[in-house]
Amino acid sequence: MTSAAGAASAGGTFLGRLHTVREIASTVPANGDVNPYGTAVVPRDAGKLHKGNVLVSNFNNSQNQQGTGTTLVQISPRGTSTLFARIDPAHLPGRCPGGVGLTTALSILPGGWVVVGSLPTADGNSATAKAGCLLVLDSHGKVRETLAGDGINGPWDMTATSYGDRTDLFVTNVLKGTVAGGGSEVDRGTVLRITLKRHHGKPPQRLKTTKIGSGFAQKTDPAALVIGPTGVGLAKDGSLYVADTVKNRITVIPRAVTRESSAGTGRVVSRGGRLNGPLGLAIAPNGHILTVNGGDGNIVETTPAGRQVAFRRLDKSGTPPGAGALFGLAVDLDRDAVYFVDDATNFLNVLK
Repeated sequence: MTSAAGAASAGGTFLGRLHTVREIASTVPANGDVNPYGTAVVPRDAGKLHKGNVLVSNFNNSQNQQGTGTTLVQISPRGTSTLFARIDPAHLPGRCPGGVGLTTALSILPGGWVVVGSLPTADGNSATAKAGCLLVLDSHGKVRETLAGDGINGPWDMTATSYGDRTDLFVTNVLKGTVAGGGSEVDRGTVLRITLKRHHGKPPQRLKTTKIGSGFAQKTDPAALVIGPTGVGLAKDGSLYVADTVKNRITVIPRAVTRESSAGTGRVVSRGGRLNGPLGLAIAPNGHILTVNGGDGNIVETTPAGRQVAFRRLDKSGTPPGAGALFGLAVDLDRDAVYFVDDATNFLNVLK
């Protein structure tokens, strides 16, 4: 257990109440998958899912090849880790171009349905990256459906909201023209709203896909495979905040739940300052925006008006400290702590 270093906070901030980082459990399952990306808290008991536990998706296999991880692990707040699913790319119920490499895109829907993104490679290199898909698993960890095409092209992160028998998935995509760009910036990243209809006991049905964001910067990268629009978080007023990683900023897409056209990259909320390649994003209980940096080990709290009001150091390893270690994060059910994965140690941690 360590104190969260480097704090700078004003009164009334969410991070101002959180001071300690604690390791909970390793995210490495028996097959050796590493590089944890997606992080989602289980909202209620269903099948193998237990309320308050945390699901984590792995992006790399045991040889540390990016875009080849196939496992989801479930970790309790006390540190018990179990395998939720190991997905066989050769036995999927539908199309998933390129196979399986589980990304930060991870959401748990009513009924215990789990949706996770796949941005697969053949050998861990960006030159072999394919469009992938969204994989829909039931509450027992079995893949029941795949969602591919219609704009899904390298699903990188995701958030969701449910109402009645419908769910809207908000998915960032980072591969349109990126591989062909060969490392050059390509401004073709998108945000999709995918509307699903849920049926009792049956996989959700895709009703409609709407492109609500476009023109985000993206590029291949030898260390991170690909860099592009990453974390997304939906505010109570329907605004969707996006971590625009390449441009080192947070933008907002207004009316994300209802709009029928693209807002482009949205309005810039905050740029630079304590932001340093923002990746994972979550909305704090006070409505502020939490982001974790790819360029250092910090989590940053930003108001909807764009003021960066607090930060905490979450990871001190690497050179520079914390670089490339942080991806997915999620607020716990009690709304008084933040779970995050540490890629440098392959652990799920909590800041509280």
